[in-house]
Amino acid sequence: MSRPFNDRFLVNTNRRVSAITTLSPMHWWPSFKLRVVFFLRQFGWFTENADSLKRLSFIHFARWVIIRRNSFPRLDRSQPMEDLKYDYLLFCSNFNGTWDQYIDAFSHAIPIGMDRAFGSSVKYPGSIPTTPFKHYIRANQLDTNYYYSAYPHATTNDVKRALDLAAKFQDFAARARTMTPTEFQEEYELFLYEVQNDLGASGP
Repeated sequence: MSRPFNDRFLVNTNRRVSAITTLSPMHWWPSFKLRVVFFLRQFGWFTENADSLKRLSFIHFARWVIIRRNSFPRLDRSQPMEDLKYDYLLFCSNFNGTWDQYIDAFSHAIPIGMDRAFGSSVKYPGSIPTTPFKHYIRANQLDTNYYYSAYPHATTNDVKRALDLAAKFQDFAARARTMTPTEFQEEYELFLYEVQNDLGASGP
């Protein structure tokens, strides 16, 4: 009997934040085409999925990197040169929620983006249907042995609200220097009303 998808991935979790790292092999020609896509993104091409990715507010970070077969580091000159058959696509991301929710969101929200990124990888089944896509990610995922999170008890929305609150508080503090006690009370109550949605507590 197989285990649930996210059973073994609990090792990649630090409180409310989880990490995912995959390393998938690519043939040289698809690898070259994907490098061209990554290059053109710098000039505004192939960016239509970026906004959709940003709207997935539970994602802290996501990055794809192509490691060419002759680019793996040598720790010492005596170490033999690698003789690899494939280039590799390294994918790293941090997110809130479960592993299944994360992969489901990628599969359904930006399937074209997933196919464009992972489509160069050997035996990639496509992002839809979701189950083969999950099997592929699971087969190529690496356990995260060391995982640091600056805000392990906070979600991405918690961080955004905290930044919004800090900016509004600094503005209020600057204006408060010239207020009378009566004006301060009125403005403070208005301030609390405006930032009430940013005052939630994060935690386990």
